[in-house]
Amino acid sequence: MAINHNKMKLADIRIEYSSKKLNLNDINLDPLKQFKVWLLDAITAQVNEPTAMHLCTINENGHPSGRIVLLKGADDGFVFFTNYSSHKGRHLTKNPVASLTFFWPELERQVRIEGTVAKTSTEESDEYFKSRPMQSQIGAWTSPQSEVIPDRTYLEERQHEFEKRFKSEPIIRPENWGGFHLSPTSIEFWQGRPARLHDRVLYKLNDDKSGWSMERLAP
Repeated sequence: MAINHNKMKLADIRIEYSSKKLNLNDINLDPLKQFKVWLLDAITAQVNEPTAMHLCTINENGHPSGRIVLLKGADDGFVFFTNYSSHKGRHLTKNPVASLTFFWPELERQVRIEGTVAKTSTEESDEYFKSRPMQSQIGAWTSPQSEVIPDRTYLEERQHEFEKRFKSEPIIRPENWGGFHLSPTSIEFWQGRPARLHDRVLYKLNDDKSGWSMERLAP
């Protein structure tokens, strides 16, 4: 059926959320453990790209800058990998704070995370780089991420050059490529509910970092 874009009103697009609830008595006191429960739910439900998250950084002018990256670790924090010379890499080096947002619409759930950021160890970056497919490894060498390039051909020629180079030598991790680890200071879990009266539970790290406080927020 054809859509008449001239008559489409964004304000009329609505979805009523009603599939689940979020009660304080039913969730883990540790937000990282609770996050893993929800992440496993998303993976089990075969949500599209369950590890995709919106990463917001602060640029050199103090302005927010966002993009989607993939979560690669969630034990004592949240880990992702990138080119350290990229926009986000430079932002995080200068302003080592960030926020993450996960949205799993199939489960009517969202998780918002804020915290401080530091580079992962050389060993952790090396280990993850070695686990990547060969073409992804070559891609890390090929792309001068976030830099202006003349055209697509420029990338393809660089790719061929590195493919030729790494036929005769092992592929190592580029020095300007590696991981970031976000240590959360707050994590909010959002569960869609009817009539826009959603469930929101916020965990905040105690000042002495000894544990977490938990409170319910109005939607």
